[in-house]
Amino acid sequence: MNIERITRAVVFAVFFSIGAAVLSVTVLCNDLLKYYHNRTILQQAEEHLKKLETLGNDYDILLGKLDGDPCELTRLAPAMLGIEPNEPNTVYPHATFDKLSAARIALTEEPNQPQSDQATPLWLNCWCLWPRRHIMFIAGSSLVLISFIFFGPTRKPRRSMTVISKTEPPDIRQQL
Repeated sequence: MNIERITRAVVFAVFFSIGAAVLSVTVLCNDLLKYYHNRTILQQAEEHLKKLETLGNDYDILLGKLDGDPCELTRLAPAMLGIEPNEPNTVYPHATFDKLSAARIALTEEPNQPQSDQATPLWLNCWCLWPRRHIMFIAGSSLVLISFIFFGPTRKPRRSMTVISKTEPPDIRQQL
């Protein structure tokens, strides 16, 4: 008898926990999608912030060099202002706009950038589709109902003994 109670309790816990988990995920499906989407946006914002911090540090180093050595300014001015340098005995390469734009694209590309679709788990994307979501909701609620109906706590019937004598009429209060 005791083994039967333990078995019923274990089966109840398993069925109820699976059903409750399925119900929770189906109800919170849109919120979970928003969570993963916001988490991806946060990671991208942190990456951009790190890039801006490194650019700021590089800019501070360049300003420190310019303050320390005024010759640096004369070397950087033609490149920054677009002025043709005319120093004697110096050959300057002639870069075209196409070559510079191709180089810029090649330098700014990030080959291993994660996509936003990969940040959301595949099971959640499949789960949140309309027919699957409703089917899983029905399956989870039926598991919860099955766990309560078949494996829930049982009530023992009340046993009441009523003594009725043949000589006296039966009293209704004694039977209850």
